[in-house]
Amino acid sequence: MTAADTDIERRWELIRGRGPYGLLAVATLLSVATAELTPGTAERIAVAVLVAAGLGLQVWWGRASRDRPGPSNAGTVYYAVRWGLGFALTWLNPFFAFYVAAGYFDADELMPGRRLRWIGPFACAIAVSGAQAGGMPFREPVQWAVFAGLVVVNSVILTVVGHLTAQQEERSRARAETIAELERTNAALQQALDENAALHSQLLVQAREAGVADERRRLAAEIHDTIAQGLTGIIAQLQVVANAPDLPTARTHLDRASALARHSLGEARRSVHNLAPVALEHDGLPQALRSTVTEWAQRTGVRADFTVTGTAEQLHDELSATLLRIAQEALSNASRHARATRVGVTLSFLGDEVILDIRDDGQGFDLLTLPERGSNGGFGLPGMRARAERMAGCLTVESEPGRGTALSARVPLVRHE
Repeated sequence: MTAADTDIERRWELIRGRGPYGLLAVATLLSVATAELTPGTAERIAVAVLVAAGLGLQVWWGRASRDRPGPSNAGTVYYAVRWGLGFALTWLNPFFAFYVAAGYFDADELMPGRRLRWIGPFACAIAVSGAQAGGMPFREPVQWAVFAGLVVVNSVILTVVGHLTAQQEERSRARAETIAELERTNAALQQALDENAALHSQLLVQAREAGVADERRRLAAEIHDTIAQGLTGIIAQLQVVANAPDLPTARTHLDRASALARHSLGEARRSVHNLAPVALEHDGLPQALRSTVTEWAQRTGVRADFTVTGTAEQLHDELSATLLRIAQEALSNASRHARATRVGVTLSFLGDEVILDIRDDGQGFDLLTLPERGSNGGFGLPGMRARAERMAGCLTVESEPGRGTALSARVPLVRHE
C-alpha cells in the first residue's frame, strides 16, 4: 500500500469514528434553532433523552470497537440501534436526518454480509427521504407520493455510488496486489543482481588466475624454445671445439656458439616482453622458416629441405610465432633424439587453414610409451600441441620405432591485421 492509500484510509477511519459525533452535534444545533418544529414539551424531552442516548451509544462504541475491528455482530447491533435512535429523532425533528446519514459511510465496516450492507443504507434512505418529504408523520397524500419518489431516487443514488465504490475498492485491491507483486519481483531481481555480482567477482578471480597460469605456461614454453634450445646448441658447438683438430675449426665453432648465445639472449628478452620471435621481425613466416631450417642444417650437419605449397599469405603475428616455435621445437627434438640423416619441412596454405609438416628419417619412437614431459625438462610434444590448440588448431604425430617421425600442425588461417 502506497503512502497516498495509507493517508486516504486514515481519513476514512477519522470520518467513521468522529463523523457520527459531528453529525449528531449539527442535527442537535439545527433542532434547537428550529424548536418550533418540536412544539410539545414531551417531544422536546424525548429529543433530549434520545440525543443523550445517541451520545452514550457513540462513546460506548468508540471503546468497544477497539476490541472488535472489522465487521461483526456487535457492529450490526450498534448500527441498528443508532439507526433506531436516528429514525426516532427524525420523526420528532427532520433535521436529525443528518445523524441518520452517518449510516451511509460505515455500513461496510460494521456489518458482515452483502445483504446487511445493502439493507442498512436503504433503511437510512427511508429516514432521510421522510425528512426530505417534509418530516414525519405525513399529513397529506402528496407527501406520501413525494416520499416514495425520494426513496426511489435515494436508493438509485446509493446503488450507483455503492457500485462505483466497489469498483474503486476492487481497483485499489488490484493495485495493492500489483504493487506487492512488483515488490516481490524487485526483491527477486535484487537477489539475482547480488548473485550475479558475486558470480562476476568469482569469474574475475578465476579469469585472473587463468591469465596468470597461461602467462606462466607461455613463459615456460618461450624459455624452453629459446634459452634451452640455444644453450643446447652452444654446448654442441663447444663440444666440437674441444675435439677440434686445428685452430680455424675451433674458431668457426666458437663463433657459432657466440652467435647462438647472442640470439638466445635476444629471444629471452623478447619472450619476457611477449614479442614476436626475432626471425619474424623483418620477414614473413615462409622466409623465417626457411632461415631457421637452413641455420639448423648448418649447425647440425643434417640435410634439411624447406618447401612452401599454395599461395603464401601474410599471417597474423601470433599465428606466425606459434608455427615458428613449433618448427623450432620439432627440429630441436630431431637433432637431440631422432638421429636423422634427412629432415623435410613443408608449409602449406590451403585456403582457410595453414599446415606445417615436419618429417625425419630418424629412429622414431612408440607413441604409446611417450612420457608426458621429457626427463631433461623439455616440453616436447605436449608443448607443441598446447601451442596449436591455443590457436584453435591441432597437432598430430605419426611415428614408429625405426621408421622416422612425421609431425603435422594444422591451424586456421588468420591474416595479418
